[in-house]
Amino acid sequence: MYVLQNRWKLNDNHLEYYGMRVKPNFLKNKIRINSSQKSILSTLPKQLIESEIKIIKKLIADKIVVEEKDLRKTPDSLEDANFCKECVANDFIIPGLELNSQGLCPMCETKEETAHLRSILPLVEEIPHNKSGRFDVAVFYTGGKDSSYLLYYLAVEKNLRVLAFTWDMPFMTMNAKKSMEYAKLKLKNVEFITRTMAVDDLHKIYNQLYKLEQNPCACPSLAYALFYPDMVNEKIPYFVLGNEPVQMIGIYYNRLTPKQGYDIRYHKLLNVLLSIPRVLTLRKPLKLGQMHTLMTMRQLAYGDSWIKNLAGYKSELISNVSESLRSVDCVVKPLKRAIHSSNFTGNIPRLVHIDFDKTVSGGYSWTKVKKLLTDKLGWVGPEEGGKALHTSCEIETCKEQSQFIRFRNMESHNIPFSAIEISLASSRKNYSREEALNELKMHLGFSLKEVPACIKVKNYLKEKN
Repeated sequence: MYVLQNRWKLNDNHLEYYGMRVKPNFLKNKIRINSSQKSILSTLPKQLIESEIKIIKKLIADKIVVEEKDLRKTPDSLEDANFCKECVANDFIIPGLELNSQGLCPMCETKEETAHLRSILPLVEEIPHNKSGRFDVAVFYTGGKDSSYLLYYLAVEKNLRVLAFTWDMPFMTMNAKKSMEYAKLKLKNVEFITRTMAVDDLHKIYNQLYKLEQNPCACPSLAYALFYPDMVNEKIPYFVLGNEPVQMIGIYYNRLTPKQGYDIRYHKLLNVLLSIPRVLTLRKPLKLGQMHTLMTMRQLAYGDSWIKNLAGYKSELISNVSESLRSVDCVVKPLKRAIHSSNFTGNIPRLVHIDFDKTVSGGYSWTKVKKLLTDKLGWVGPEEGGKALHTSCEIETCKEQSQFIRFRNMESHNIPFSAIEISLASSRKNYSREEALNELKMHLGFSLKEVPACIKVKNYLKEKN
């Protein structure tokens, strides 16, 4: 009896692998098949006759089609999982994770090859003072570890005038709120703006997103939409992100962007090409980072561009957030007006990135940064003392579980983001393997049983009906 190997799925004229493959098949998760192969594969499992074996012999040789006795099983718990020898990656939190003959996962196996991948956004080290406005930079501030460190770095170490935007969403943790209050007392060159969304509008967005993703998590995309008009009106030259290194490189391992997406030369070339029609129509050419801002905001306001769809690097998560956001006109219309206005005048904030590894002596360490923030800003960590991956939202475990279940069931192509991040953090030494394993066991949402945060989300959505 022949079967399709576990984690392979027949989708139209392709076979797709839901997992992470090691060399020589790293990132090769999609195989085109012909009609004869498809007709055979669609009838599996079954005994194959000699003529059928001949048609799919390559798939059998590559162990994509196997005998039933060789069928692998996805583990049902961490205790039964196969772990990478270097990091905490395993085939429970990442179903379909392969290990090479040395026991290494694809992320550790390719660590040296991807060490130079720093950011899909232009990296900056110095930001000049804005002579024509009140602020030098804008940031989105959640009170969590990463956004607090970015705020501290820009306001204290770089002495920039910062406008910090906070979307006061319903699931913000108490420790994040306390951290914000302490930061307001400490940082005198930062202006804080907090906005709460109308409950009916938010509920509509949340419900639509929940139908698509089984969780309502829309950060930071919803904040982009809410605050972009303010950035344009204030003529802010730089809009700065400071995602930690593992979040940036995780995009590559999740097959959401190719390596060239991290190459500044590629970004400069696109910038020139997109600036040509602007110059011909008497508009200012784009500065590096402005293209990224326009593309980000346009995707939220109008959906995926045909260029992105053609390239095959479509993020279903961002697409779903965009679709949900566009269900509420009163949120999207101001965003569209701001996009049109900024595109015409050239007053477009430059979306750039700070490389945290270069700002912290010895590299960005979760434990080290939490201590710095506690000492300098009075930052308040989560009640769960060892938690470091997500520190500002009560329903992160719901997002983790929904992504985990959907990927496990091969309903989504996205590997759970937290699974990649915690693995990369332990591999790249942002976090020790022991600390990462403890967080994985105690604080993250990788469970086959419904986690409390998902119940909290369901109750919230019911209350507003």
